[in-house]
Amino acid sequence: MDVRIFHNPRCSKSRQTLELLRNRGIEPTVIEYLKTPPSPQELDAILAKLNADPRAVMRTNEPEYKELGLERADLSREQLIQALHEHPRLLQRPIVETADKAAIGRPPEQVLEILPT
Repeated sequence: MDVRIFHNPRCSKSRQTLELLRNRGIEPTVIEYLKTPPSPQELDAILAKLNADPRAVMRTNEPEYKELGLERADLSREQLIQALHEHPRLLQRPIVETADKAAIGRPPEQVLEILPT
C-alpha cells in the first residue's frame, strides 16, 4: 500500500502519527511539507480525498492567517489553496494520504480509518 505523510518532525502529533504507521508495518513516503510544500494541484487532490474545503485544513492560529486576511469570506477556493501552497505553515499536520483517501492525524489514531484492516 502506497501511503504518504505530510510531516513536520517538530510536531508531536506528526511524530506520533508516523510512529503509529510504522508500528502497523507501514513505511510511508515522508514529505516534510515545510521544505517541500505540496503544489496547488496536490492540495486540491488532498482536499477532495478529505472531502473538505481549504479552510478545514488551515491553522487559523498562525500569524500568517491573520496577516494574509484569510478569514475573508470573499476568497475563492483557488486563492485559499494558493495561500496554503505559498505558506505551508498554515497546513494542518500531519496529513496521511493513500491512493483514494486522506486523513488528518489529530488525533493520530484518526488515520487508522483510511488504512485497510
